Amino acid sequence: MKNRERNQSLKASLVVFGGLLFGWMAIEMAFKPLLDKVRGAISKSDPSRDPDDDDGGDGASASAADPSSSSPPPPPPPSD
Repeated sequence: MKNRERNQSLKASLVVFGGLLFGWMAIEMAFKPLLDKVRGAISKSDPSRDPDDDDGGDGASASAADPSSSSPPPPPPPSD
């Protein structure tokens, strides 16, 4: 009798797992364009930059605040 209950619970858990897998795949396929756009934006984002620190939103303050992104100043011209 216990073996039969165990088989039924195993079948039920497989059905639930299969339903969850099918639902996840259906959502992935239905929202694929939106998910691709979001995943692309996440991969392009810079985790070290805080958007709340931007003053004007033009990006100039972010590049001025990050010394690693700017190149060193050119050397002075030779004096005669």
